[in-house]
Amino acid sequence: MFRRYDVIIIGAGAAGLMCAIEAGKRGRRVWLIDHMAKIAEKIRISGGGRCNFTNLHVQHQCYLSQNQHFCKSALKQYTVQDFISLVRKHSIAFHEKKMGQLFCDDSSKQIINMLLTEARQAGVKLETQTCVFDIEAVTGGYRVKTNKGDPICTSLVIATGGLSIPKIGASNFGYEIAKKFGLNVIKPRAGLVPLTFGGALLERCKALSGVSVEAKVCYQKQVFAEGLLFTHRGLSGPSILQISSYWQEGEPIRINLVPEIDVFKFLKEKKQSNPKLHMCNALSEILPRRLAQSICDEQACNGVLGSLSDNKLAVLARAVNDWYIHPTGTEGYRTAEVTVGGIDTQELSSQTMEVKKNPGLFFIGEVIDVTGHLGGFNFQWAWSSGYAAGGVV
Repeated sequence: MFRRYDVIIIGAGAAGLMCAIEAGKRGRRVWLIDHMAKIAEKIRISGGGRCNFTNLHVQHQCYLSQNQHFCKSALKQYTVQDFISLVRKHSIAFHEKKMGQLFCDDSSKQIINMLLTEARQAGVKLETQTCVFDIEAVTGGYRVKTNKGDPICTSLVIATGGLSIPKIGASNFGYEIAKKFGLNVIKPRAGLVPLTFGGALLERCKALSGVSVEAKVCYQKQVFAEGLLFTHRGLSGPSILQISSYWQEGEPIRINLVPEIDVFKFLKEKKQSNPKLHMCNALSEILPRRLAQSICDEQACNGVLGSLSDNKLAVLARAVNDWYIHPTGTEGYRTAEVTVGGIDTQELSSQTMEVKKNPGLFFIGEVIDVTGHLGGFNFQWAWSSGYAAGGVV
């Protein structure tokens, strides 16, 4: 193998592949390595195997970071339309599922094959099952000590991702390298992850496992109106996954199970027009029956509407339109789609992803403190940040 490369990229996921492609196009000698036998597993499993590869509505407000403006430059350098053009160049059929989310018609493997083809054409040397033992700064660059030699490079790119889904190779490697070079790391935590509960609420969730509704979920100023799913551990579904990235342990969240209906007004009208209608039957007109029965039982409100006071109707209505709950935690990195937190953006150039105090050292993708919403935003960050670094390494 070469003893010296222009660029070594550690991590052959979405961001690493994109960076390698762009650097290779510029004639740079690139060594792209990964510790796993199979690369780009997050791409493969995403979107139910069809890869939600970007979103038509990407904007900086769709990303969490201690500096929300940091992502702007990279997203402008390599846009959603740029990646769509690449997908079209490789004749990959795709469709918009909802809310701007773009998926392959066939398989996520098409995206992986597209990137591998581009990398091969750009002259990138890719090696899997390559373990990095140590990295050290040397004159004119960095030495990377691996099980396949200890080459030196002018530019070193860390594209090792976060901690989410350890079974496909996630590790804290990127954070450890950052700390080795004295960089600040925003404490990582699981994001886009189901919420868990305890006690009586957990028992309710178990009993309702499989029931779903279109709900509005609120935490502080954040509001997401999408699907909500009861599970045997707690709550999941897009609206819950979205709010989980913002939620802080110990804090409550509020849920409107029927956001398009004023349930108190609905019940009062039902009471007037059909006083003999049972409360559960009334609620079942706007909620799944199992959920309606659960709410009636929990609020001890199982009589006919005519026998219930307006105050009782108001209490039950609040249980639907303003359900106030305290999660005990999340399902953690095992099922989290992303990692919130990571390399402090103040340490990096927003134009190039280069470490300000360590020339030639770059961090890209999920390892940085930039986390997108659900729906293709995180892949777009990978493409854009990889491209930004690839253009200068």
